[in-house]
Amino acid sequence: MTAVAAPERARDVLLVGPESAGKSTLASCLTGVHAEAANLRGTTVAVERYPGPAGAIVDTPGLTLGGDSEAMRRTLDVLGGDEPVAAVVRATSLEEDLEQVLPLVADREGVLVATHRDRLATPAPEAVLRRLERDLGVPVVVLDARRATAEDRDAVAAALGAPGRFATGPVDVPAGWRARQRRGPLEHPAILAVAAILLLLAPAVGAVWAANAAAGVADPAIRGLLDPLLAWLRGAPEPLASTLAGDYGIVAMLPFLLVWALPTVILFSLLIGVLKASGLLELVCAGLHPLVRPLGLSGRDLAPFVMGYGCNVPAVVKTRACAACTRGQAVGAIAFGSACSYQLGATGAVLAATGRGWLTAPFVLVLLTTTVLYAAATRPRRRGPLAAVLDPRAERVFVSWPAWGDVRREAAGTLRQFATRAMPIFVLICLVASLLQLVGGLDAAASLLRPLMGAFGLPGDAALGVVLASVRKDGILLLGEGSLAASLTGLQLLSAVYLAGVLLPCLVTSLTVARELSAAFALRLVARQAAFACGFTLLLAWGGRAAGLG
Repeated sequence: MTAVAAPERARDVLLVGPESAGKSTLASCLTGVHAEAANLRGTTVAVERYPGPAGAIVDTPGLTLGGDSEAMRRTLDVLGGDEPVAAVVRATSLEEDLEQVLPLVADREGVLVATHRDRLATPAPEAVLRRLERDLGVPVVVLDARRATAEDRDAVAAALGAPGRFATGPVDVPAGWRARQRRGPLEHPAILAVAAILLLLAPAVGAVWAANAAAGVADPAIRGLLDPLLAWLRGAPEPLASTLAGDYGIVAMLPFLLVWALPTVILFSLLIGVLKASGLLELVCAGLHPLVRPLGLSGRDLAPFVMGYGCNVPAVVKTRACAACTRGQAVGAIAFGSACSYQLGATGAVLAATGRGWLTAPFVLVLLTTTVLYAAATRPRRRGPLAAVLDPRAERVFVSWPAWGDVRREAAGTLRQFATRAMPIFVLICLVASLLQLVGGLDAAASLLRPLMGAFGLPGDAALGVVLASVRKDGILLLGEGSLAASLTGLQLLSAVYLAGVLLPCLVTSLTVARELSAAFALRLVARQAAFACGFTLLLAWGGRAAGLG
């Protein structure tokens, strides 16, 4: 009997390439499916897996210049297997991207895919492609990943079906591949910097404004639906009644979560998705790079900082893409000044409820100013490594209309991390805070802080809001309590919400920092932030009073 050959096992393909090369878009386009979060070969690296009939396409974290970022290290971890690779580079910066990618894929089986075909001034000549294939040793496909045609998909499938082996030496990139986008006035560094600042603030301002406008309508309806349930739960035995329906009970806090925090996160993640998918976020990073270098940061570190306005947890995780020499500084800036949706929502609610919504602009100005001062004062004093950080070049950033699929993918990633990382800890904090209130722990902690409140020109009753905000940022809402709010001047209210917001990172953020970096780093960050927050609040409270603003 003739033996029947066993069918060849489907093999996964690893996508390797720099950030913003379009790897995720390409993977989704080739497979027609959404990503599945996964680990690879038991490592801790988070990747996205796109199942396909001939094996999955695995999207690894984007590479950054310098090779010392956490994302870079994790990508190197997954390259230890024998899977074929698809090196994804940008046709508009082919020489730079190949210089970065080729050492990682040398002598590996694979193909090269050059994206951003639509941004080349002229189509790449066939003779140039054949020469590049000969020098690299692998098939080369040039396409527009966002609008890949059936012909493009067939070309990639054919290349993956007959891969080559990447050359081990340097490759001479043919001329004619460079491209730049002309932007008129935005090519001037000062104008670009101003536009970048406006774009930096737009997602947070837009998301909070829209969410607060919707909350005014939705809050009464949600509370009306929950009131009968809360009344019934309050009749349950303790500690069940307190943990579910008490002041800080899980069910009692649902209106704030559903009406204020979640809409802000959703809207913000969509706006960030638009900025990232269109290339505007890269333009922000490029435009502000010269301004943040003196703070010990690079332009690319601003991307996770902006994300922190939606939720600090995924923002801290995103700092894996930061260079090793700037990651700690980026995390510190996020923890101090990237006011998450909880803090923004609670602060806006308190200011609006007390009839002082006009204080929102001064609050944002004080927060951003002190964040800059904090970053400058805490910048590491080391020399050398920072100079190797990628200097974003605005002329190589291409801006175009975002594809809805890219926006949805970016938003889904942020919301997934919010749901899986922030929400479980949110429930845990509700439970702990309710139990502490039941046994008098919160009042005891607040009583210890009452004498200290006088140092900031605040009444002792403000202590409880500061204590709760240090656990989770919605504790700021306690500052809007009727009698307390009525007793505060505008300057006192501004000082109170600022101190409550920045005294400590919330517990969710602190635990995430400890998990991502180390417990020792998190403890140092908490102690340092508390010291600076107290100093800035003293300056705000007493400086404002001396200026006659009290």
